[in-house]
Amino acid sequence: MPKIDLVDVSIRDGNQSLWGATGLNTAQIVEIAPIMDRVGFKAIDFNSSTHMAVAVRYNKEDPWERIRLTHAAAPNTPLQYITTGFRFIAWETADPDFMRLVYRRIADAGIGRIIMLDPMHDLDGLLTGARMAKEEGIADVMAALTYTISDVHTDDFYAAYARGAASSPHIDRAYIKDPAGILLPERARTLVPAVKTALGAMPLEIHAHCTIGLGPLAYMVAAGLGIDTVHTAAGALANGTSLPSASRAVANLREMGHTVDVDDRALGLVESYFTRLADAEGLPHGTPQEFDAAYLRHQIPGGALTTTIRQLKELGQEHRLAEVIEEVPRVRAELGYPIMVTPFPQIVCTQATLNVTSGRRYANVPDQVIRYVLGKFGRPTAPVDPNILDKIISTSRAKEIANEPPPPTLAQLRKRFGATMPDEELLLRAVMPAEQVDAMMAAGPAKLGYNPDSRNVVELVRELSSRPRASEIRIEKPGFKISLRSNGAAAHG
Repeated sequence: MPKIDLVDVSIRDGNQSLWGATGLNTAQIVEIAPIMDRVGFKAIDFNSSTHMAVAVRYNKEDPWERIRLTHAAAPNTPLQYITTGFRFIAWETADPDFMRLVYRRIADAGIGRIIMLDPMHDLDGLLTGARMAKEEGIADVMAALTYTISDVHTDDFYAAYARGAASSPHIDRAYIKDPAGILLPERARTLVPAVKTALGAMPLEIHAHCTIGLGPLAYMVAAGLGIDTVHTAAGALANGTSLPSASRAVANLREMGHTVDVDDRALGLVESYFTRLADAEGLPHGTPQEFDAAYLRHQIPGGALTTTIRQLKELGQEHRLAEVIEEVPRVRAELGYPIMVTPFPQIVCTQATLNVTSGRRYANVPDQVIRYVLGKFGRPTAPVDPNILDKIISTSRAKEIANEPPPPTLAQLRKRFGATMPDEELLLRAVMPAEQVDAMMAAGPAKLGYNPDSRNVVELVRELSSRPRASEIRIEKPGFKISLRSNGAAAHG
C-alpha cells in the first residue's frame, strides 16, 4: 500500500470552521509551531486573506509578522496559503499588479505553498493566477478541484479541469477540495480515478470536511485509490464542520496497510495543545456528526443557515424556513450552480429568502446577486438562466453596478497612499478600513508567550489582585506557590 502524507489544517481551516477564524492569535500559533514542525506534515494550512483581515480587525496584530514568526518557528514545514487568485481581503476582483505584489510579499514573509481555488472553475483564471504566484516566488502551487453536487459537476467535468491544470508548468499538484463534506464513498470511487488519470504523474491530495460525517470515509476510499496526501485537523479543531482527526486518520490508514510517516508523540502533543487551548479559552470542540441526507440536496452550510433563520425571524416569517430550503436548490441551478462556499451560500440563500417572502421570484435582487450575474466574482460555471439573467440586468441598479469603475491599479494606490508607504501596509490599507489598520499599527508587535495551562491561574490572580481589601493573596498547590502582597511585591516558590 502507498505511503500517505498529512497536511495539518488546524490553524486555518479548523479555526475557521469551528471558531469563526477568530480563535487563534499570533502567540498561540507561534507557541505550538515548533512542535508542529517536528510532526512531519507535508504542509501546514496556515493562512488566507480572510485570516489576515481577522488578525488586523479582531487581534490588532500584523498578519505579515505572524507569517514571519511562524515560518521562523517552523522552518522545515511549508506554510500554506489559499486564495481565489484575483482577490485580497475584499471580494471584488483586484488589479493584476496588485495581486502580484500580494504574492511577492507573502512569499518573502515565508509562505511556501499556495492553493489556487477559482470558485467558478474558470481554467484560464486558475492558470493565470498560478503563473503569477510562481513568478513572484511561491515554490509550490496547488490547483483546487472544488467538489460539489450538481448537473454540471460530473466526473468528466473534474477530469477535464484536472487535465487543464496538469498542462501548466506553474502547477505542482492538485487536490479534491470538499468544503461542504458531501463526497460520498461511492462517488469517490469514480471521481478519484478519473482525476488521477487526467493528472498523470502529478500528485493528488484530498481535503474533505466532516459536516455530515463523510470525510473520514472518503479518505479511506481515496487512499486505496492512490491519493498521496490527506488533510486533517488536530484535537479540538477536528470533526464537526472541520476536517477529520489526524490521530484517527493515521490509525485508520495504518490499519488498512498504508505507511504514514509522522512522529506520533509530536502529533499527540499538537492535539493535546489545541484541546487544552479550547478548554482554557472556552472554545467549542469539534464532535463527530451524524449523516443528513437532506444536506446533499440543499448544501447550505451551518453559518448560512443560521443567517437565513435570523433573517426570517426579523421578518416574522420563521415558519417559512422549509419553503426557503426548498427554494435554495432552484435558485442555485438558475444561477449556474455556484459552489456553496463563501460568499455564494449567502448570495443564494438571501435570494431564496427574498423569493419566498416577497411572493414574487426575483422581484427584489440584492447587489451581490447582481454582481455575481455580471461576472464580478468570475465567470459562472454554467450559464445563468437566460430569463433570470434578463430580469436582473434590465434593472436600473444592475446598470449602475455594471458602470462601476474598475478596481484601482497599483500605481493609483501608490499615488493615493504615498510612494514611500511600505508594501505590506499599502496592501492592507487598500482593502481595509483605515481605523483598523491604524489600531493594529498602534498596538505594536504581537505579545508572545502562551500557555493554556496557566490561563486559569492568571485569571484568578488578576481578579483577586483587583480587590482593594486584599493585603495578601497566596496560591499554593503541590510544586507551586505564589504570594502577592499589597505593596506590589511578589514572592514565588
